[in-house]
Amino acid sequence: MAFQISNRKYYVLTGIVILTCLITLTLTVSFIVSKTKDISIENPNHSISSPAKPVWKWQCEKNSCQKRRITDQDNDLAILSLPACRYFCSTSAGIWPIPTGEVSVGDRLIKVNYYSIDVVSNTSDTPINALVQEAIKEFKNDIKSSITSGINPGGLSVVVSLGISDTTTNRLTLDTPEGYSLKISDPGSSSIKVDIQAGTFFGARNGLQTLTQLIIYDNIRNEVQMPNSASITDKPAFAHRGIVLDTSRNFITTSALKRTIKAMGASKLNTFHWHLTDTHSFPYESASLPELHRIGAYDPSKVYTRQDVKDLVEYARVRGVKVVPEFDAPAHVGEGWQDTGYLVCLNAQPWQIYCVEPPCGQFDPTKEGLYDAIEDLYGDMLEQFEPDVFHMGGDEVTFKCWENTTSIVEWMRAKGWGTTDRDFVKLWNHFQSNALERLYKKAGREIPAIMWTSHLTTPEYLVESLPKDKYYIQVWSESDDDQIKQLLDNGYKIILSNSDALYMDCGFGSWVATGNNWCSPYIGWQKVYENNPSKIAGDKVHQVLGAEAALWTEQADSSSVDGRLWPRAAAMAEVLWSNASTGWEAAEHRFLAHRERLVLMGIDADAIEPEWCRQNEENCRTGSRFNV
Repeated sequence: MAFQISNRKYYVLTGIVILTCLITLTLTVSFIVSKTKDISIENPNHSISSPAKPVWKWQCEKNSCQKRRITDQDNDLAILSLPACRYFCSTSAGIWPIPTGEVSVGDRLIKVNYYSIDVVSNTSDTPINALVQEAIKEFKNDIKSSITSGINPGGLSVVVSLGISDTTTNRLTLDTPEGYSLKISDPGSSSIKVDIQAGTFFGARNGLQTLTQLIIYDNIRNEVQMPNSASITDKPAFAHRGIVLDTSRNFITTSALKRTIKAMGASKLNTFHWHLTDTHSFPYESASLPELHRIGAYDPSKVYTRQDVKDLVEYARVRGVKVVPEFDAPAHVGEGWQDTGYLVCLNAQPWQIYCVEPPCGQFDPTKEGLYDAIEDLYGDMLEQFEPDVFHMGGDEVTFKCWENTTSIVEWMRAKGWGTTDRDFVKLWNHFQSNALERLYKKAGREIPAIMWTSHLTTPEYLVESLPKDKYYIQVWSESDDDQIKQLLDNGYKIILSNSDALYMDCGFGSWVATGNNWCSPYIGWQKVYENNPSKIAGDKVHQVLGAEAALWTEQADSSSVDGRLWPRAAAMAEVLWSNASTGWEAAEHRFLAHRERLVLMGIDADAIEPEWCRQNEENCRTGSRFNV
């Protein structure tokens, strides 16, 4: 006889099964949530055990950390996490960039109570106190970002004292002292004392950044640790340590800009050179000339508003970074200027005749009204950025554009000029001298101007066009270019952005033709690290203000800017901070650890090698002592 069940009984049984499943699911979710709360670092009283007994330890062998199995015979103190091994095994406790003065660190790591790290300063009721308080928040957030699991309770409290001599300076300039001293006293029974002394807020912030790196997370014991003692004195070798980022070819979101600035602060770079506009778009909101961004932005949502700029400048200041605006002219202008009457050659074709990349566009220097418009634009930027220097661009002017503009040629002939290169240099000088005069007028002083290397910086025109007491020259040609020597021999101060080592956009496919882009191949971090200004400038290195890594964004946008810049720009950061004289091999382990640090801070820095190689140092490099 077949088994049968009534519809009524069927529905009852089905309901019971469903109810049972829901109860089971609810209990399961509750259990998972409770466990998730258990491992939160916001709960200081809960003891977190590792999900399984640790299998691996690291030990320092011949200045590198080697992965080894933990055995029953191991003393607990001998079981080192990888961060702890790097502290003991790396030069200068793994600090990046390596300090330039005394470095003495303790021989043991002490468990720290993460929830009891306090920073006090002598800046209350001073003009810089707000900056100091924001920097302290950043310091604590950076420590928190290194904690990858739970924290076991206990540990010593930490009290950090900030002593700042100059409590009024809140703007970074080329002359601002950035050095600091840091001392960790061997602790008593309850707390560890840290003393950071600096001349300015910016030096104190650098000291906090170093302390961030001395506080590590031990993922074997699930605890925060720091050395029992330390004494460090430190200051940068070069005053100008920067990144130039183009936000015109492709718009870069403010969140991506903030990630760049955060990584700069973590690496002790101090100058964000903002290439705001170009022929492709005009995304900057000018209060005086609002039609420029209304016409020239890619989209109304792709504009840097006045509030955006204010927020970014302050965000950068807290992280020890100044923002230097660039308005590139008389070339590299186009979108946004269509209705002004000051623009020629916009999107002229074939573009190869009129400019170096599409779309073309240059100012018409014969239009007197142009200088009023430029003056207004300078005024807006000076008011918002308050820079100690101003970047006027001035590169890649194409004389063919002017030569093919009838009104310009007629104006030149009326002055008795011809149409040779020297005559067009006169026209260019007419623009540059008028633009500089307007910059001075708005600044209320003779603010130093920066110009890219160009036709004007060749020996034939240099001294008469760009007086050395008015201009710094930023070099984008290759490191062996004769122009560098000529600039130095003529007494100019320079900033290096030599394309053979510091152009972060090199090594990708061409976007205007087949094959690779013009500055290929890709530049590895090792070449960036070997690009020392002392090697390039020799005995005139004192005329080198510093250097900038450059990212032009024809083939990069907000989704890729992190990986293009980082961690390679951090390699340059160490060279500029320490004037490193050793090769990249000696810095490799610290560099890889710093890349991991950036990733934990939320920077999408490119991977340099497989993680296995990072966990087994010196086993992967060609010619290493472990290779046959």
